[in-house]
Amino acid sequence: MTDAERVLWSRLRRRQIEDVQFYRQKPIANFIVDFHAPRCGLVVEVDGSQHMTAAGRIQDGKRAIELNAMGLKVLRFDNLQVLKETEAVLEVIHKEVVALLRSAPKSPPAPLLQRGEPA
Repeated sequence: MTDAERVLWSRLRRRQIEDVQFYRQKPIANFIVDFHAPRCGLVVEVDGSQHMTAAGRIQDGKRAIELNAMGLKVLRFDNLQVLKETEAVLEVIHKEVVALLRSAPKSPPAPLLQRGEPA
């Protein structure tokens, strides 16, 4: 992990945001995403300098399109944002988690078990 990933992981792990579990370096399809919260369908990527090139931006765009097609929301931050503006980054993540949890379809309640009639 990069320094920025370590900083962010220390604030995402152990269900610190709305009791949502995040996983790090999570394989999804042909990708390994930096952080994934499956309960709300959120992917958080922390980008180093290789992502700032034209080729890196094109690749990231294709990746985001594929992840979006799987129903995942992708948030991207660069290393400097995470290191210098940690609280602002966490606020964006928190707002997105809350919004995604609100918009998630509620699962129907489990059917009640019924007792059988005596024969």
